[in-house]
Amino acid sequence: MEIVRAQKEHLQQLVPLFNGYRIFYQQASDLGGAQEFLNDRLEGDESVIFLALDDQGRGLGFTQLYPSFSSVSMQRVFILNDLYVDEMARGQQVGTQLLDKAKEYSFSKGAKGMVLETAADNPAQKLYEKNGWIKDTALHYYWQA
Repeated sequence: MEIVRAQKEHLQQLVPLFNGYRIFYQQASDLGGAQEFLNDRLEGDESVIFLALDDQGRGLGFTQLYPSFSSVSMQRVFILNDLYVDEMARGQQVGTQLLDKAKEYSFSKGAKGMVLETAADNPAQKLYEKNGWIKDTALHYYWQA
């Protein structure tokens, strides 16, 4: 397995994974929309996407980071917005390797750390905690649409 920073030439492997990620979160399948969204992020250098590839170059999973900042600490942080591993690749340490690559990248950029949010019933919480992520029980999350 190889973890690479995704570029536009990886869209063929990345789009089906991103579409699967969205379906997991009860969104309708939209391969065209997924391709356009990812292309825009890559073209605008608006996110950092790491892609896990098998020995034949097939996509196994991905993670997407968005850069942000902490005003309080006056430091860079990264939002780990997406993590997805194809069902056929689960149990092969793909998620752990993607998290490790994201952490390595974040700290190489001088980041204070990474933050993520996930659904309360997402089984990936076990993966996060196993890999050193700490659940914050002191803060509340608010949303306005």
